[in-house]
Amino acid sequence: SDGNGEEGAVAGEPAGKRAQARFTPYPKPAAPPDAALVAQRVDQQLAAELAGSNVEVAPRASDEDFLRRVSFDLAGVSPSPEEVTLFNLDPDPLKRAKVIDRLLASDAYGANWARYWRDVIYSRAVEMRARMGQSAFESWIARELRDNVSWADITTQLLTATGNVRDSGQTALIYAQRAEPDEVAAETARIFLGIQLQCANCHDHPTDKWKRDEFHALAAFFPRIQVRPVPGEMRSFELVSLNPGGRGGANARAEIQKLLQEPQRLISRLDRDSDGKLSKNETRRGQNPLLARLFDQGDSDKDGMLTADEIKKIPPPPERKGRGSAEYFMPDLQNPQSEGTKFVPTFFLNGKTPGEGLADLDRRVALASYITSPENPWFAKAFVNRMWAQLLGEGFVTPVDDMGPERAAKSAEVLKTLSHGFTASGYDIQWLLKTIANTQAYQRQIRPKSVQENPPAFATALATRLSADQLYDALTRVLGIDELGATPRRPRQQGVPRYGDASPRGQFHRLFGFDPSASPEEQQGNLPQALFLMNAPAIHNLIAGQGDTRLAGILSKHSSNDDALRELYLLVHAREPSEQELQVCRDYITQVKNRQDAFEDILWSLINSTEFQTRR
Repeated sequence: SDGNGEEGAVAGEPAGKRAQARFTPYPKPAAPPDAALVAQRVDQQLAAELAGSNVEVAPRASDEDFLRRVSFDLAGVSPSPEEVTLFNLDPDPLKRAKVIDRLLASDAYGANWARYWRDVIYSRAVEMRARMGQSAFESWIARELRDNVSWADITTQLLTATGNVRDSGQTALIYAQRAEPDEVAAETARIFLGIQLQCANCHDHPTDKWKRDEFHALAAFFPRIQVRPVPGEMRSFELVSLNPGGRGGANARAEIQKLLQEPQRLISRLDRDSDGKLSKNETRRGQNPLLARLFDQGDSDKDGMLTADEIKKIPPPPERKGRGSAEYFMPDLQNPQSEGTKFVPTFFLNGKTPGEGLADLDRRVALASYITSPENPWFAKAFVNRMWAQLLGEGFVTPVDDMGPERAAKSAEVLKTLSHGFTASGYDIQWLLKTIANTQAYQRQIRPKSVQENPPAFATALATRLSADQLYDALTRVLGIDELGATPRRPRQQGVPRYGDASPRGQFHRLFGFDPSASPEEQQGNLPQALFLMNAPAIHNLIAGQGDTRLAGILSKHSSNDDALRELYLLVHAREPSEQELQVCRDYITQVKNRQDAFEDILWSLINSTEFQTRR
C-alpha cells in the first residue's frame, strides 16, 4: 500500500479497476414504502391545499391522453394506434397502474431517460470534445436505469469515474467539465443537490447564504484528476488519478525540492565523471524528469554545467493549481500570480471532511458518501423536484437546479413526503416514477395555468415540449421509417473538429435540442425548427399520398374518408378525432376536390400542430 488507501497508486495511473473494487452499492431496503400508498398521501396533501383556493381542479385525463402522456414520459415513444384502441376497450380498473409498470420494465424506458441525462450533462459542457464519449455514456446509463440501479450508485459512479472517455460512460460528467475542479464542483452541486453554487466562485453568493470558501472547499475534492491522451489512440482521452507517493506529480516535486536543498548529495548521486559538477546529460540520467527541465534555469553562467552554488539558487518548481494538482488552492483575486489559499476538501452542507493529503479516489468516494447520505436531505429533494417537474410540467421549485436555500417550495409537504419515500426506497428511481405517475395530480387534464396572482400549484398538469429525441421518434413512427434523413447542419467554427453524433438523429437533436434543466419558459421552439417541420424535404417527401408511404397505405386501406381520418389521428395524435375535427376535415376534402392532396395537407397540419410537438 502507498499509505493513501490505494494499492499501488501511482501518479497518472488509470484507476478503473481500483474504482470498481472500492465501489460499494447503496443498500437496498428490506421493505420499501408502498408506492400506491405514498401516491395517495400525496394526493391527500394536494387536495387539502387546493380545497381553500378559488382555482378549479382539472378533472382526470381521458384514457387516450393518459396513455400518450405516460408513454412519452416514461418510455419516450407514442403509443401505436392498436395500443390506444386496446387500452380504451380494456375494462380493468387497474389498467393505468399496469401500463406504468409495463413501461418501466421496457428497454425504451432506459433509452428515454439515458437521453434525458445526456442532455442534462452535455448541455452545460465546457469541453467541446466531451461528446466523443456520448455514445458510451448513453449505453452505460441506459443499462443502469434498466437494471434499476439506485440514484445513489449512479451518482457515486459519476463522481468517482476514471478510464477512457470513449469506453467508460461514467466519465461523462467530469470530462464534460475538463476535470477542472471548480467546474466539476459547480456541476456536482447543480445536478445532485439542486444548488447553484458557481456564483460563489469569485465572491460570496449574491442571493444565497453560500460563501466563497464553501465553494472552493468543495472544489478541493477534485484537483487530483488528470485528462490525458490515450497512448496509441487517435483523438481519445482518459481520466486518471494523480496521487502522492507515485512516479511523478506532487511526489516528484517534493523530491526535487529536497534535492535542491542538498546539492552535494545530488551531485554525488549523478556526477559520473567526478568533476564536482553536473552536465545536462547527467541530470537526464536521474529518475526525476523535473530535474532535467530545471537545468537551463539553474545554469546561470551558461557553461553547460551545474555547480552546487547554482543548484542552491534554483527556485523550487511551482505546485500546480487546479486540474492535475496535488492540492487545491483558491485563487487570490487581488494577486492572481500568487499561490492562493490552500483548501482542505470539505462538504459545504455539513462541514464534513475526509482530511488532508488523501489520494484522489479517497477524496471523491468520501464526497459521494456525503452527498448520498440519508442525512443529506438535499440529495433526495433535488432528484424528486427534477422528476416531478419533468412529469407534471412544473416543479416544486423552478428552475429545478436552483432550489435555494432561499427558495420557498410550492407544496412543501408534498416534496417532503416524496423525498422521504424516495430515501426510504434506497433512492429507487423506478419507485419514484411509479409513485408520481400513479397520483391523481399526474393524471389530471392539461389546462392553461390560472391567470390569478400566485395561483396554487398542481391544480392541473401543464403542457411541455417533447424532447428532441421524443419528437424524432414520433416523426419516424408517423412516417413509417427508421431514420429521418439529413437535416440542416448548423455552421461550425472553421478548423474546429466535430465531435458527437453525426447521424440523422444527432443532426435533428442539434436543431431541436434544449437544456432540460431550464425552466419551461426557456424551452420554447424557434423559427428554424418551425421551418424544418414545414418545409424540409426529408419530411415533405414522406407525407405524399402515393408511392410507398404511410399515408398512401392508409388511403389504400380505407375507401371511407372518416375511417382514414380516424386512423390518421390515432397515428399522429394517439386519439380519435372529435366530431368537430372530422367535420372540418370533411369540408376541406370537399373543397380541395382531390382526396390525395387533401389528406397530404391534413397530415402536414397534424405534424405541424402544437399538440403533436408537446405532451398532453
